[in-house]
Amino acid sequence: MSASSSVRVLLADDQPLVRSGLRVLMADTPDLEVVGEARNGAEAVRLAAELAPDVVVMDIRMPEMDGIEATRRLTAGPGAARVLILTTFDEDDHVYGALRAGASGFAVKDMALDDILAAVRVVAAGDALIAPGVTRRLIADFVAGPAPAPVRAPAITGREQEVLTLVGRGRSNSEIAQDLFITVATTKSHVARLLTKLDARDRVQLVIKAYEMGLVTPPQ
Repeated sequence: MSASSSVRVLLADDQPLVRSGLRVLMADTPDLEVVGEARNGAEAVRLAAELAPDVVVMDIRMPEMDGIEATRRLTAGPGAARVLILTTFDEDDHVYGALRAGASGFAVKDMALDDILAAVRVVAAGDALIAPGVTRRLIADFVAGPAPAPVRAPAITGREQEVLTLVGRGRSNSEIAQDLFITVATTKSHVARLLTKLDARDRVQLVIKAYEMGLVTPPQ
């Protein structure tokens, strides 16, 4: 892949060693290019406006402006950069808030390096990614907050509701296809229609919609 077609990445983390490690890692990856580094959320917002990255790899806990507020500002307008949250999962209670703010994915720093790079590519391609185990925490954060009255969108068919329920449980397209005895292509079509009908920008927001509509039962 040529440099002109590489994914432009902005790193936002208050730890210099983390930024340095990611920068070195991506420097050896021809399809990823680090175009800037931010020490806090406010700097990330400013640099994103100047550098127009494709993906912002964002920590949550940072001084001056945290990653949740920065994500909310970055994703507010059309054509905005996509945000991949990369943080220390076990120490963070803000998974749900980050995804509600508009993040397209959530990864943890103890993931394998190749998995982190893959997460950046997935988000850059317009898809969404939730690291293994995050779905459980997402439900916990949702339950801890005010519970909205379950809502069912009248435009959703019975099959689409089944697909949305499985998306909310963190199932992949291939897993959903197996569960419902349909093809992967059909599953993708259902997901695409759900994105349009529910005005969701990506799969992460579909997960949230499933919780808000009462389609997913929190684990006991």
